Amino acid sequence: MLHGSQRGLFELIFRLPSECAQMLESGEVDVGLVPSIEARRLELEMIRGAGIASRGPVRSILLVSKVAPGAIRTLAADSGSRTSVALAQIVLAERYGAFPEVTPMPPELPSMLEAADAALIIGDPALRLDPPALPFLVLDLGAEWTEMTGLPMVFAVWAGRRERLTPEVAPAFLESCRFGLAHIEDIVRQEAPRRGIDEALARRYLTRHMVLELGEEEYRGLERFLACARDLAARRAEV
Repeated sequence: MLHGSQRGLFELIFRLPSECAQMLESGEVDVGLVPSIEARRLELEMIRGAGIASRGPVRSILLVSKVAPGAIRTLAADSGSRTSVALAQIVLAERYGAFPEVTPMPPELPSMLEAADAALIIGDPALRLDPPALPFLVLDLGAEWTEMTGLPMVFAVWAGRRERLTPEVAPAFLESCRFGLAHIEDIVRQEAPRRGIDEALARRYLTRHMVLELGEEEYRGLERFLACARDLAARRAEV
């Protein structure tokens, strides 16, 4: 959107996915990259083909725990992505029988683990961690989901109001995705130092962990995730 042939098509505003969902809900923006769980709640039309997903370990969605997963009673969560919070709750409930109380906190691991049994760290703060070096249990929630379901995990999708997604709008997002995939080395060189992330890790993350062009298998994983989220919400409501 900044460097390819899509330059100038849209007025761009950069926010966290959770904030994008809020701006879509309030009508401040027409299209946004939103947590997948929010696209359904807000009854948004998804732009198919581009998003953020994984087919195994995602590396940037980590649950760090002082106790065994089944013993987690309190979870401090970076709430920058509501999908990641929902995924953590689903994995802990379905795989480990744990139903922790979730408390939003800034993504600072020491203070999170001082306040809770476990911490959910996402995005750049997770990439700055070295999981094998931590003296805690670390679960990669992308890996946990795929091991549990055999399906990819879709974290965020491009979505908007149906009346705004005209025929010429939707293709620009997939074309922009493909432009980015063709310029991964440029992205790594420009963004990794600015974000305090090792270039080799950034390259592995963008080429091995991230799935940015979504296919039918990703959408099957998305439907499974949304069904699990509905089921978990219903179970919590019964308690």
